[in-house]
Amino acid sequence: MQTNLESGTSINEIASGIYRISTPVPPEVVPGGFTFNQYLVADDDPLLYHTGPRKMFPLVCEAIASVLPLRSLRYIGFSHYEADECGSLNDFLEAAPKAEPLCSKIAKMVSVDDVATRPAHALADGEELSLGTHVVRWIDTPHLPHAWECGHLFETTTRTLFCGDLFTQGGNEHEPLTTDDILESSEAMRGALDYFSQTRRVDELMEKLAITSPRVLACMHGAAWQGDGATLLRQLAGRLNGQQVT
Repeated sequence: MQTNLESGTSINEIASGIYRISTPVPPEVVPGGFTFNQYLVADDDPLLYHTGPRKMFPLVCEAIASVLPLRSLRYIGFSHYEADECGSLNDFLEAAPKAEPLCSKIAKMVSVDDVATRPAHALADGEELSLGTHVVRWIDTPHLPHAWECGHLFETTTRTLFCGDLFTQGGNEHEPLTTDDILESSEAMRGALDYFSQTRRVDELMEKLAITSPRVLACMHGAAWQGDGATLLRQLAGRLNGQQVT
């Protein structure tokens, strides 16, 4: 469902109670076009994962309001400290009086508690948090794809992995949820931009994600993906572990 005709921002349910908010960016702004996605988990304690950059704050708010009251947000989560992950963090904390930042313990220590207007709710590796019907689990993945504080959130009920910058796809026209291949297009993006840290722990960290056996990969850029997530994550691990990017 489109929530802003001028920007093209839309919101669509990709799993039970989980919504993808997406704003396309034209090629004159980002070569080839791009998308910025946020994910809303509608529950007793609603969670927004990724805030988007500050300039997109009104667009994201408008989309959220089509599902639930903005003031009801309880957690503002993100993978690592970067503008598209948490650029609007303080704006959301002001708009939602009960909301807390949700991040890794490293992120809380090195960045979030200094810049946020309220202290972060930090999760340890493997720690779970109930939102009501949904339960999310934090998975530490330092430097995968980048940033020491990086991690990924897994929703255990729908088996949705919020995978941040993994599987970033270029272009600004995507279905909300696809079963088509996203490995090759995301590898083309990685080959062009080289935005991964090339950590030596690739196999170990990717396996931590793969063993969750996700059914949905909630990507921050491009389409969300549905299928055998464990296999796709292991295929990406192989590429990162020395196989040539196609």
